[in-house]
Amino acid sequence: PRSHTTCQGAVEVHAGPAEDGGWLKSLYLALGYHVSVMSARRAAHLIKKLEADDIRVLLAVEEGTTRYQYVPEEEIQRTTRLPGKVLSRRLSRLHALGLLGRCASPYVGYTPTTTGYDCLAIHALVRAEVLEALGRPLGVGKEADVYEALTPSGERVAVKFHRLGRTSFRQTRRLRGYTQPDVHATWFQRSKAAAGREFKALKLVHKHGVAVPRPIMRNRHVVVMGMIEGAELVEYSWLPNPAQTLHRILQNVRRAYLKAGVIHADLSEFNIVLEPNGEILIIDWPQFVRVTHPNAEQLLRRDLRNVLGFFRRKFRLSVDLEDAVDYVKGLREEPPP
Repeated sequence: PRSHTTCQGAVEVHAGPAEDGGWLKSLYLALGYHVSVMSARRAAHLIKKLEADDIRVLLAVEEGTTRYQYVPEEEIQRTTRLPGKVLSRRLSRLHALGLLGRCASPYVGYTPTTTGYDCLAIHALVRAEVLEALGRPLGVGKEADVYEALTPSGERVAVKFHRLGRTSFRQTRRLRGYTQPDVHATWFQRSKAAAGREFKALKLVHKHGVAVPRPIMRNRHVVVMGMIEGAELVEYSWLPNPAQTLHRILQNVRRAYLKAGVIHADLSEFNIVLEPNGEILIIDWPQFVRVTHPNAEQLLRRDLRNVLGFFRRKFRLSVDLEDAVDYVKGLREEPPP
């Protein structure tokens, strides 16, 4: 195992030049995830080049997007109070760096790019002394990218960049429970809402002893949490003790239900991580619901049906759904056989 004070492929986010990592860029181009996956890495590189006025302008443009799709240059000037020529140079520079998108008609306006938003989030996390370096990707999904990172104290952590703009309309519609009702909400608004929901869920269940990554901090669409090590359950074709692993999962679903009063609502073999020591971590919580939710029963049953179905298919381990539901709800003390 790697040392807790090292981070493979780390890019320091506050000092010193780093290599471009062309091989990694080529790999993600091949995977079709170039724009979003490389965005965080590029943001980490660019943070070192940005000056105070650059951040000031980025923040002004971000604030303006609450009222405009593309923020007019005059509005940015009113917010930043920078002289016109100085502001124009900053805007041109940020556009050239790929941190701002630009439209020229019917007026000149700007909006943050994915990398621009990543820069703002990373900058805030560095200033809060939560992040020191961004490392290798831990996982790439339809709705998020997760990176290994280091804190100033040398602790290895996971940093999750929510990317809901990557989902299809059908998937986005499924996520409306935690996004703004406006169907024209931007990817950033949806991603920020998802990050907020996930961080809230992690805080709720972690304090009750549910096996989840430790929540550390959220900023915008980014969640920093305890390190995630191991592989998703779906990757395993053999387990030394499938029944024990299933019992651990059910115990944690029960603890979330009875103690925290929440249901994951999207649980499957794809978001249960089996750690090297055999323990589990349940990840990806932005769709959680309270047990008082009108669809709580249906969502709990779907979660359990997904998990039980996986163990039945992969390990020929059959557990009755009704027994599992009763156990999670506290209607029986012993986990189902």
